[in-house]
Amino acid sequence: MFLRAKIRHKDGKAHRAWSVVENRRVHDGRVVQRQVLYLGEINDSQKAAWSRAIEVFDEGAGQPKQIALFPEDRVAPALDCDVVSIRLSEMRLRRPRQWGACWMATLLWDQLRIDEFWFAALPPSREGTNWLNILKTLVGYQLISPGSEWRLHRHWFEHSAMGDLLGEDLALVQPNNLYRCLDKLTAHKQAMFTFLGERWKDLFHADFEVLLYDLTSTYFECDPPGAGMRKFGYSRDKRSDCVQVVIALIVTPDGFPLAYEVMDGNTSDKTTLKEFLAKIEKQYGKAKRTWVMDRGIPTEEVLAEMRNSKTPIHYLVGSPRGRLTQLEKAFLTKPWEDVRESVRVKLIEHGEETYVFVRSEGRRDKEQSMRRRRLKKLIKRLRELQQQNLTRDELLLKLGAARKEAGKAYALLVIHTPTKDQPVTSETFHFALDRKKLRQARRREGGYLLRSNIKSDDPGYLWRLYLQLVEVEQAFKELKNDLSIRPIYHQLETRIEAHIFIAFLAYCLFVTLKQRLKTLAPGLTPRAVLEKLATMQMIDVELPTTDDRVVVLSRYTEPEKDLLLLLRQLQIQLPAQPPPKIKARNNREVA
Repeated sequence: MFLRAKIRHKDGKAHRAWSVVENRRVHDGRVVQRQVLYLGEINDSQKAAWSRAIEVFDEGAGQPKQIALFPEDRVAPALDCDVVSIRLSEMRLRRPRQWGACWMATLLWDQLRIDEFWFAALPPSREGTNWLNILKTLVGYQLISPGSEWRLHRHWFEHSAMGDLLGEDLALVQPNNLYRCLDKLTAHKQAMFTFLGERWKDLFHADFEVLLYDLTSTYFECDPPGAGMRKFGYSRDKRSDCVQVVIALIVTPDGFPLAYEVMDGNTSDKTTLKEFLAKIEKQYGKAKRTWVMDRGIPTEEVLAEMRNSKTPIHYLVGSPRGRLTQLEKAFLTKPWEDVRESVRVKLIEHGEETYVFVRSEGRRDKEQSMRRRRLKKLIKRLRELQQQNLTRDELLLKLGAARKEAGKAYALLVIHTPTKDQPVTSETFHFALDRKKLRQARRREGGYLLRSNIKSDDPGYLWRLYLQLVEVEQAFKELKNDLSIRPIYHQLETRIEAHIFIAFLAYCLFVTLKQRLKTLAPGLTPRAVLEKLATMQMIDVELPTTDDRVVVLSRYTEPEKDLLLLLRQLQIQLPAQPPPKIKARNNREVA
């Protein structure tokens, strides 16, 4: 098919009229020309439009070719793209899926350059399984929408754009692949800690001279174990009905996680520190380092070893209020120092240690309110028990429940109960306020005690150093709430540890984003940013062609104005849209 011109002269001017003509072979073998369409006179721009080629697919050659419509010219205008004919009325929009948060997860992963570590540690299998991409998917899933591996396989992966970003399909996240990948991870845990420590230094100039150490527990939604690390113990999640494991975590004052350990669920806090000291010394060398811990973690033996170490190991730790009784007289002679509005401190040296007594008005008001509320509730409960007709055993049982609920307020009352042979009457069962203990409690409310082997005459410095412990508490909060490290559904110990390792890596991405926000967009949280990015979807635009193929355009939606502003503030540029694909009707990509 081509365009044919016929020139006619009229009024001294030449007029060129155009027709669309096709060559046709008739029954006797001759080729004849047939006018398909009379176009009349056309201008240059119209001529250029008619000069565009039609892309056809030659199944024999397997190559696309162009057919020119002006045989006498043979030179068509240059095209910006390949041209196909589409059936616009049959356009379909398919597979809406979450794109923005997945893209951010891969961006944070690349910023930490984690591929550099895992490329050698997780080579592809002989069958071509890309373990590194599976790990990326597991970590991204834990960061964005944490849940079980089964949910990842059955729901999340297909409704996210992680496959598009990694160039993978659903076969990547078959359950067997996910569990086999988990089995490969924990052997590289310590090396990963070292790698991340270097990345924190390179990216954020982190130092490790002050380390924050704390413990938490996480529980399991499964049957009690016969053996292993899943055990009943003191639950910080208030789930004493569930077995658990204990997690010890070390972070820097800026919140960068350095290392963690998973221990049996019944592990005592006081037995964990000594092993960690040795591991950190091995990893970062013996240096003058300060450990900040909550009370109850170090034993007196461990603290003595830290004081007497050849290379000083400094510590700053909370101390039970009971020790304040021994030091109260010495503190009375020392002046108060204001370190913040409504916060005062004073310092004394006692033996080889320095003690700091802190009094906070805000903390005092909170403790007073709690004490009054619990004491009032306890007195009301005791008066109700006096009105009931109870046996001695029933009374003691109900008193035990009241004591558990009242906590420390129970010690502020003197309660007389009947002896074994006495009935329960107003004479044998009565109570009164212990005025001496109440005065002592009022005097100590809002106060807490710190101890350290750091020689300093500045109590404010030690107090501010101790406040940094909130960073590790915040880390546990974010691991549990934002990244849903709990509950754990695995039963094999290797996979329990691998699950926590995945959560740790996800937290590293979380902290990287948090640090970026601190500098460029203060006031925003990583979770808020991820939720905002999650509004950016990816969708497949399917355009059927006239030659029985389908053009597929996978496109992420344009960000809203506020999100676009946020990305500019974070100095992050969106990537180019994926290139189009041409598929056959059987969904096999052909171009």
